[in-house]
Amino acid sequence: MSSYKKEIGTAVQNFAGDPANPLTGQLWYDSDASEFKYQEQVTGNAWSTGNSMNTARAQLAGAGTQTAALGFGGTTPPVSALTESYNGSSWTEVADLNTARRLIAGTGTQTSSLAFGGHAPSVTAVTESWNGSSWTEVADLNTARVALAAAGADNTSALAFGGLNPPTFYANTESWNGSSWTELNDLNTARRDLGGNGIITSALAYGGDTPGATAATESWNGTSWTDVADLNTARRLAGAGTDNTNALGIGGETPGGASALTESWNGSIWTETSDLNTARQELGATGASNSSALAFGGSLNPPAVAFTEEWNAGINLGAWYTGGNLNTAKQQAAGCGTQTSALSFGGGVDPGGTLTAKTEAYNGTSWAEVNDLNTARRYLAGAGADNTASLAFSGFSPPSTRYNNTELWNGYTWTEVNNLNTGRNSGTGIGIATSALMVGGDPATGATESWNGTSWTEVADLNTNRGLLASSGASNTSGLVFGGDTPGSTAATESWNGSSWTEVNDLNKVIQVQGGLGTQTAALSFGGSPTTSQTEQWNGTNWTVVGSMNVSMAYPNGAGTTTAGLGFSGSNPSGKLTATEEWSGTGLITRTITTTSE
Repeated sequence: MSSYKKEIGTAVQNFAGDPANPLTGQLWYDSDASEFKYQEQVTGNAWSTGNSMNTARAQLAGAGTQTAALGFGGTTPPVSALTESYNGSSWTEVADLNTARRLIAGTGTQTSSLAFGGHAPSVTAVTESWNGSSWTEVADLNTARVALAAAGADNTSALAFGGLNPPTFYANTESWNGSSWTELNDLNTARRDLGGNGIITSALAYGGDTPGATAATESWNGTSWTDVADLNTARRLAGAGTDNTNALGIGGETPGGASALTESWNGSIWTETSDLNTARQELGATGASNSSALAFGGSLNPPAVAFTEEWNAGINLGAWYTGGNLNTAKQQAAGCGTQTSALSFGGGVDPGGTLTAKTEAYNGTSWAEVNDLNTARRYLAGAGADNTASLAFSGFSPPSTRYNNTELWNGYTWTEVNNLNTGRNSGTGIGIATSALMVGGDPATGATESWNGTSWTEVADLNTNRGLLASSGASNTSGLVFGGDTPGSTAATESWNGSSWTEVNDLNKVIQVQGGLGTQTAALSFGGSPTTSQTEQWNGTNWTVVGSMNVSMAYPNGAGTTTAGLGFSGSNPSGKLTATEEWSGTGLITRTITTTSE
């Protein structure tokens, strides 16, 4: 058996195994394996969902930052003059452009920006200046064109480069000084639909169509363009960034269609990083750097979309670790509790639909079989704080029985208590044994019932009827539901305040029969159908894609919190599962740093 040592001051202490809760930076040694190990925090980059624009559109432009942005122009269709302002959480319609147009360029800030070029309905050189409340027409570009790129700090200083006036592809570069445009040195590669960012003295041009997709990247030093390292993937794309040393190339169009690719520029090379959650082309983008950006609108070819995504670099990412297996493989079961004190009950155990009443309790290491439910069933729901006090309710028995049965677990046995008002299956449970919600169900319903420890009361329905959904929440006054079948999978998320449901930002993935855990303001969605290992974390405002499960599964159950959670049971194409995975929201991982013998 391995022996372990760790340094405490000048002393060395023996341990029987890896530390139970190692700290960031902690170092220890396994003498049998001759391995040093240390604990580190995992960080990464991710796109998260923001509130959609008021109007779906493609071929638009933007200016500003992740939390203070403008989106303007584009086509819905038809060609649009709309301008919307983003405050970090929502879009508001403000004053329209004077000239409606698509394939427009824009740069600057939310309060001081420039819009120029585009198609309105013919190719135009029109330039407009934004002062924070309205657009004013100013001096035209020297060369009318569409699908051009832009860089600039505000409405007094900007660059326009590239573009198209059929059949001519342009390399032209023009500089704006607050009153007029001046022609400067051309790009090395004429192109349209390119990404661009920066300021008048330090800019980047990348990708586009020459014709034919290009990955070419050029750096501007205030006087001339220089070829630098190519994108990894040639495409027509959107861009964000501050200068020629940092940028993001976002989404766009490859020969294969709409793209979700994101690449980050560090001044010398492009690196592929986390994809957009929704692949799209002809989108708008803006941002202050390659660590903070906004992507909005665009086209799925067709239709135009209103989706908004926020880019965050260097966030702490959680991770899944393998835990002890259940004793019985099953799906369509229910579960509740914490990472170290959980309960799994009911479900289906074979393809023929055989039901089980089996209950298992988890102690943080292993599952133990305990007393069965009184009524075997699948597609049931549950609520509970731990494996000593839980509630089981609803469920299904083929061919058509929908249960309203409610049972209370006291740590030893199940006792039948007052029934739900409406028998149903495939809904979800929120809360604890004395304060719970039953939400949704199949056929798709928004019906919600509240449990006060004694009886169920019908309360306000969901805004979106659905079954096969997931949830998180602490009681009958605070909860979140997400995903499900409407029929047809949905990403819709709703928040409960004790009296009504409010629609909030959607999941990044349209999904059903996934697992959920956590609270109203800090939740996890994981697994689901189509069978996936994808995990998303809710921060009270947005969903962010985080670490994947080790095993892809549909119908998993969840217990615990976003810092210490549990996912278990479920199924995938290989069959029903006993798999259990533990979630560490701290994103701490153990790395072996040497295998050199003493």
